[in-house]
Amino acid sequence: MIINADLHIHSKYSMATSKKMDLTTIGEEAAKKGINLVGTGDCTHPFWLKEIKEHSTDDSTIKIGDTSFVLTTEIEDINRVHHLLLIPTISKAEELIETISKYGNLEADGRPTVKLDGCEIAEIAKNIEALIGPSHAFTPWTAIYAAHDSLMSCYKDMTSYISFLELGLSADTNYADQIKELHDLTYLTNSDAHSPWTNKLAREFTSFNVPEESFDGVKSAILRKRGYGAKLNVGFYPEEGKYNQTACTRCFKQYNLSSAKSHGWRCPEDNGLIKKGVSDRISELADLDLTSHPEHRPEYMHLIPLSEIIMMGLQHSSISTKGVTNAWNKLINKFGSEVNILINADIEELNIVDQKIVNAIESFRKRELIIHPGGGGKYGWLELPAPSDKKFEKVQTKGQANLLDY
Repeated sequence: MIINADLHIHSKYSMATSKKMDLTTIGEEAAKKGINLVGTGDCTHPFWLKEIKEHSTDDSTIKIGDTSFVLTTEIEDINRVHHLLLIPTISKAEELIETISKYGNLEADGRPTVKLDGCEIAEIAKNIEALIGPSHAFTPWTAIYAAHDSLMSCYKDMTSYISFLELGLSADTNYADQIKELHDLTYLTNSDAHSPWTNKLAREFTSFNVPEESFDGVKSAILRKRGYGAKLNVGFYPEEGKYNQTACTRCFKQYNLSSAKSHGWRCPEDNGLIKKGVSDRISELADLDLTSHPEHRPEYMHLIPLSEIIMMGLQHSSISTKGVTNAWNKLINKFGSEVNILINADIEELNIVDQKIVNAIESFRKRELIIHPGGGGKYGWLELPAPSDKKFEKVQTKGQANLLDY
């Protein structure tokens, strides 16, 4: 059984999150994206857990329409490292709440901050039979490789219990597999969505082969038991991520690593803090080459939200324009989900919308895209080449000589 899963999102009870991040809206919008299983996020927040219970049919079954949910939460430790937990049941989530409420105010934020380190959180996760791994592992804020140089440094004698790592928007498999200690872990690609809209929810997801659409099914896949496992990681081109390159966090000017060091990590333009990018951090940690992938590692497919492709095709300035919204709805109504539109549908069948949109989708499929890398907290952006520039079927990264491949 193949399912698409987005296992890291946040509820309306997290800071800087849309009030529309309620279970009903999340369930409905996930189905339009082609997602079968979604993490609830924030299940340690008492008000959110109450809403989860209202939508559950038993201790572990939560389903809205065609979308199933698995209990998840993200926890920030005492060193400002974020950890993602997948939890088997509502009763186990209640046990987690009882345990960690001694170390932080769980009502303050959907993603709680607790006075525990990574090892202690992992011990608690094991006690409630939850799975745990580092969130957005390479970003320069609140990530394991921002605070530590190894899994062991963070999780100590609980390192062997860590079963997965979330790549984050600024990294992909080619990046992470340059680090040998990560080869035994299953990689997750998740959206970390703070709103349910078309370019946020399920902007990254993982396809799993599972025995069933549930926590136990996902656990079998993450632990690679009985032939189950991750079959495809789907997500951004790493350069699209807002922390891919080393850059100033104020004016977003990008620097190479030696230049950033020579300036004392302060931008000479405006004295803003220069933050080390994921690309440079990976280079520091790398002990293998780009081609060193373990046998169990699936393909990584770089995907772009349909609304952004439509926006580029129409040359509109926002995904919220009437033209983009109408075209998106028209395609979804016919083909059912973004996955079908972007990957499966015959290109000739897409002609129910403006030909410029069809051309943009075809350019995406052929990888005829120019990427302007992000950094310092500003997302990278994509550009469709002019027709005269379509000389290759690869992705070109602006300012770099190499061509990126799937």
